[in-house]
Amino acid sequence: MAGSNSKKGVSRRQFVVRTLLGGAGIALGTTYLLRNPLRRKFNAFIDKGDVPYLGAPDDPALWFEITPENHIILNSPKVEMGQGVFTGLAQIAAEELGADYAQIRVVHAPTASGNVDEVATGGSTSIRSLWPVLRELSAALREMLKQGAAQLWDVPVDGLVAEGGRIRSENRSMSFGEVIASLDHWEVPDNPPLRQASDFKCIGEPLPRTDLADKVFGAPIYGLDTEMPEMLYGAVARPSHIGARFASADTSEAEGMPGVVKICLEPDFVGVVATSALAAENARNAIRVTWNAETHWQTRDIEALVQVGKGTPYVIQKRGNPKRVFESGDRTSVRAEFKSPIGAHAQLEPNGALAYVEPNAATVILSTQVPGHTRGQIARRLGLDKEQVNLLPTHLGGGFGRRLNTSHAIEAAVLSKAVGKPVKCVFSRQEEFQNDEFRPPSHMVAEACLSESGDIAAFEFNTSSGSVIYSFGPLPGIARNLIGSDFGAWRGGLIQYGRIPDYRSVSWFVELPFATASWRGLGLLTNTFALESFMDELAEKAGRDPVEFRLAHIADDMAGNRLKAVIRAAAERSGYRNTAEGDTAMGLAASTDAGSPVAHVAEVTLKDGAIRVLKVTCAFDPGLVINPDQVRAQCEGSIIMGLSAALYEEMYVEDGELLPVIYGPYRMARMQDAPREIDVVLLQGDEAPGAVGEPPMGPIAAAIANAVYRLTGNRPRELPLRV
Repeated sequence: MAGSNSKKGVSRRQFVVRTLLGGAGIALGTTYLLRNPLRRKFNAFIDKGDVPYLGAPDDPALWFEITPENHIILNSPKVEMGQGVFTGLAQIAAEELGADYAQIRVVHAPTASGNVDEVATGGSTSIRSLWPVLRELSAALREMLKQGAAQLWDVPVDGLVAEGGRIRSENRSMSFGEVIASLDHWEVPDNPPLRQASDFKCIGEPLPRTDLADKVFGAPIYGLDTEMPEMLYGAVARPSHIGARFASADTSEAEGMPGVVKICLEPDFVGVVATSALAAENARNAIRVTWNAETHWQTRDIEALVQVGKGTPYVIQKRGNPKRVFESGDRTSVRAEFKSPIGAHAQLEPNGALAYVEPNAATVILSTQVPGHTRGQIARRLGLDKEQVNLLPTHLGGGFGRRLNTSHAIEAAVLSKAVGKPVKCVFSRQEEFQNDEFRPPSHMVAEACLSESGDIAAFEFNTSSGSVIYSFGPLPGIARNLIGSDFGAWRGGLIQYGRIPDYRSVSWFVELPFATASWRGLGLLTNTFALESFMDELAEKAGRDPVEFRLAHIADDMAGNRLKAVIRAAAERSGYRNTAEGDTAMGLAASTDAGSPVAHVAEVTLKDGAIRVLKVTCAFDPGLVINPDQVRAQCEGSIIMGLSAALYEEMYVEDGELLPVIYGPYRMARMQDAPREIDVVLLQGDEAPGAVGEPPMGPIAAAIANAVYRLTGNRPRELPLRV
């Protein structure tokens, strides 16, 4: 939008967010004696997923452009990685602006625009964190357009309305574009009125995705598609062994190979720039690199590290004194152990970046979930101010946390600086697997004792894993000392059954020798697998129906009532039964992640000795639904990805190498493995939109495992599930 010259200081919203974060830091940093209770309060807060938007939300000119042809361009600080966030944002903007949905085109905001989110795209935060911000910005722009038309027509603004992308009075109308073209001075209003939910026309409708045509017709919207004039290609030598460090390189053979422009020997890597991707790859393969690797790790070595009782324990949740109840010895006690393996992201689009570094500026195009953080990293490596680096995000061909750490963008920038031309670097599939930042393995122990009435008297859950959120680049280094536990590793590991009188949850943190980081839902899938499998086992031990057993242990507060509602809805919609019928059986599981409760019922059979999921019924409460088709699609995607991890996906370590390194040997769910039906029931238990992308993944592994038990009589304790 042209013409805004209104400047403001810190808004009330920014002030509140910064004060909350600053106050939390002071409290955690100075109140040493109260650190554990404070940490548990923080854990409860972070578990709700209320991560605010931390950007520059006050100026509509940073977000919107309105063309003379009356097209509206919305610059999004969140990236589109297939979750449909651009569609939801367009609907929110159209609603408050009074525009037609078809008028709005959503694009990624380049960092040079100033519209930079200092958090990231991840954690299912895009829609819910931008909901209040984008509504206020859109409403402010609407009021600015009305005020502009009133000035042009010399009429009171109270008689004007914005609808269909036009400002209208009783006897005349003007397009948004015409209003913009006629004025050059704007005042941003304070506290613009927001539309009432009862008046929504766009929000809540299953409108088509904004990126549908681009994807159908193969538009070059992904990082892999990017090009620049006179572009060269880069390749970087990478180790295949865990813990290998670059020592030296003999580049003599590679230097004279066809197409080679330059060999770049940096302190931390060696790379090639060539006239084609093949020439760069061939020359890179001809470089004789010496790597220092001290240990040849095996899978058993990694499993020995990840054990409850090893590493650093953090009590992340506690009520009462479960230890005292266990030690009383007069109740039925149940204990079970669970394990999950290393998991790869295996996203379809491999990582890559295109960089053009000039003497005092750099332009970098890539698929990233952290544009602001990546810009800062590149600026520091090149010795530039961050304002001299313009990072242009693209659509992501799958993210799932893999693109939260983008060191390859630095490599592309360094290579470009060395030759003074644009350089594009793209991972091979083998590099993508071997140099992934993996989902860490985990080991979980659940223990409970039952009262004479068959209720849970005490419950303890221990989960052990490696770094997840601590690997997240933008997280300050001081965070670990303040927060303690890695809240990515224990995600899904808080006990959600508030009627249990005494319970405790403990997270054990271990250092692993290879890179681990966020994987969709973080620890949600694996921890929920353990907890909800165990709840099913406790229900059987108590001689009670697993649905009734869960409902009886959920608190009667708002969060508890929402969780009860999805459990009841899933059970009723699926016709849940607690015994096998013929060659099929059902399993139920539920979880609440980032404030959004979900329950699954999986109907399972066995075919040729393998588990086959026939149908999944999903009841989900994400709060206010912006686009029901988008939410259902996210549920389906999460369920299938979770099913794939539950039944097939597994990395292993052999002689210091992480394997396998290609699709195929790394088994994933295929079309033939998908359920023949995924039935999604949407509930609305909140007035604002909540988390959507990751919560539906939580219960699927446990639901399948619980069904398998009813078929076989054996309770699966490890992922991937086998019979």
